[in-house]
Amino acid sequence: MLTLTKTGLQNTQWKNTGFHLPQFDIEQMNKRTRETPKWIHIAPSNLYIAEIAPIQQVLLEAGIVSEGIVGIETWDAEVVDRIYIPHDNLRLRIVMPPDGNNEIMVVASTGDMIFADISRPEEWERALKYFANPTLQMVTITCTEKGYKTHDQKGSVIGTISEDIQNGPSKVKHIMSKIASFTYQRYKNGNMPLAFVSMDNISENGKRLFDAVVFIAKGWVYESKLVEKEFLDYLYSDKVSFPWTIIDRITPSPAEENQKLLRNYGIADMDILRTSKGTFTAPFVNTEHISYLVIEDKFPNGRPPLEKADSPQNRILFVESSEIVNKCEKMKVGTCLNPIHTTLATFGCILGYNSIFSEMKDSLLKELVYKQAYEEGLPVVVHPGVINPEEFLKQVLEERLVNPNIPDTPQRIATDTSQKVPERYGGTIKAHRENAKNLTYIPLAIAGWCRYLLGIDDEGKPFELSSDPMLGILRSYIAGIEFGKPETVGNKLRNILGNTGIFGVDLFSAGIGEKIEQYVKMMIAGKGSVKTTLKKILQ
Repeated sequence: MLTLTKTGLQNTQWKNTGFHLPQFDIEQMNKRTRETPKWIHIAPSNLYIAEIAPIQQVLLEAGIVSEGIVGIETWDAEVVDRIYIPHDNLRLRIVMPPDGNNEIMVVASTGDMIFADISRPEEWERALKYFANPTLQMVTITCTEKGYKTHDQKGSVIGTISEDIQNGPSKVKHIMSKIASFTYQRYKNGNMPLAFVSMDNISENGKRLFDAVVFIAKGWVYESKLVEKEFLDYLYSDKVSFPWTIIDRITPSPAEENQKLLRNYGIADMDILRTSKGTFTAPFVNTEHISYLVIEDKFPNGRPPLEKADSPQNRILFVESSEIVNKCEKMKVGTCLNPIHTTLATFGCILGYNSIFSEMKDSLLKELVYKQAYEEGLPVVVHPGVINPEEFLKQVLEERLVNPNIPDTPQRIATDTSQKVPERYGGTIKAHRENAKNLTYIPLAIAGWCRYLLGIDDEGKPFELSSDPMLGILRSYIAGIEFGKPETVGNKLRNILGNTGIFGVDLFSAGIGEKIEQYVKMMIAGKGSVKTTLKKILQ
C-alpha cells in the first residue's frame, strides 16, 4: 500500500499513479518556512487545500518562492491531529472536470501546522513566535461567515467574545479574538507591518474582519483595560491592512466515491472523518476545475507574487481598490453563483435530491434559477470591469453546476443559510429599490427556504435539516405551521421576513413579504404542492 507521508512518497510506485507529485525539496521548504515565514493561513479548510495551498505549490515548483505556508487551526484540534500530522502536512487534491479526466495532486506546500490554543501552550507560543517574525507578509483566513460574528441576532455580544475581552489577549478562545491577539503580538514586537486577508465568501470580507478585530481590541483598551491605546492606533495605521477579496471554487465535502478511487490506487488511510466538533474532513479534497481569486492589492510588508500562478481556468487577479473587489463580490455572491446555489439547496432538500448536478436536470428547478439570475439578478449587477458578469453566469449555469463529476449536495450548501441570505438575496432586493415589489423568482426562492425550515419534504415526510446557528430560533418562529393546512401560516413568518438582521432588509417594506407568505401557503397545501407551485409560477 502507498502511504501519504514524506517517507511514503519515496516509494517509486507513486509515479505509476499519474498524480502530480511535488517538484521541490519538501524538507528544505519546511525549514525555510519555519525560519523565514512569509505566509500564514488560519483555519485550513477544504478550500485551503483545493485552491489556496496549490497556488503556493505552483510558485514553489517554478522556483519563484522558497517558503511554504504555515497553517494555524484555531477551533478543531482533530483536523490537525488526525489529518495533517499523520500525513506530514501532505494532502491530496482531486480536480474533477466535466469530462471525467480527474487531475490529482499531492499538495505539499504546508510547511508547518499548529493547533493554536492556550490549552496547548507549546503550539500557542509557536504561533506567537511566527507573528513576531519580521519576514511575515500576509495572513489568509477561511473560517466561514459565522466565524466573523461578534454579536448575536439580538445585538448582544457573543458570550465567548465577552469572556475574551475580559480575559485579555493571553487567554483567548474565539477565532476573532485569537486573530486580535496575534495582531497584538505583531504590534508588541515593533509595530511591524502585515496584511490580514479574509478569503471567505462573505460581502466586504476585509471590512468584516477589520471590524471584528477592532471591536475586540477596543474591549481590551476601554473595557478590561488590559491593552494600551496605542494598539488601536496601530490597527488604524497603514502598517496593518485588511484587503478585500473574492474566492470562488466549488469544493464539496470529501466524497465516498473519491475515497474508493484513492483506495483503488492502493493508497492507505484515506478515511473520511467527522470530528467530535462536526467537521467533515479527510486526507483528500475534491473540487471543480474552475476558480477565481480577486484580491485588493494592499500589502504593507510585500506579498508572494500569486498572480504568477494565474491561468485561463484558475484566475488570480490583483486589483487596485476594494471597490472593484466589492463589485466582483456582489456579482458573484449576490447574483451569478451563490444565490443560485442556495435556491437549489433548499428546494433540492425538499424535493429529495442528493446532488446539484441532478437538480440541474430538473426542468422546473433549472428554469427557476435561470429566471432568478437572468431576469432579476443580472439587470442590477454593476459590471466590475475585471470579470464579465454575463460570461461568468453562463459558465456557472452551463459548465459548472451541470458538471456530473462534482459530488456536491444540496444538504451541504443548505448549511448556515441564515448567515448567507443577506448577501445572496438581500443585496439584490435592495438594488431593485421601489421595483422590488415586482420581483417573482427571488421571493419564490425565499419562500422555498421558509418551506425548507419545516423539515418536511414534498411528500409530507420528515427530512433532516442542515446545521445552522439560527435553526432553533427560526423553527420557534414557524412553530404551529402544519403541512396540509395553509391557513396555519397566519403571521408566523413575520419574524423571519420582517427581520432586517436576517435579510438586511424588511421584506414587507420592500413589498414582497406578503407574496412570500402566499407562496409558502401554496407549497404546504399537500403532497406534491411544491412542484405544483413551481409549475404555476414558472409556466
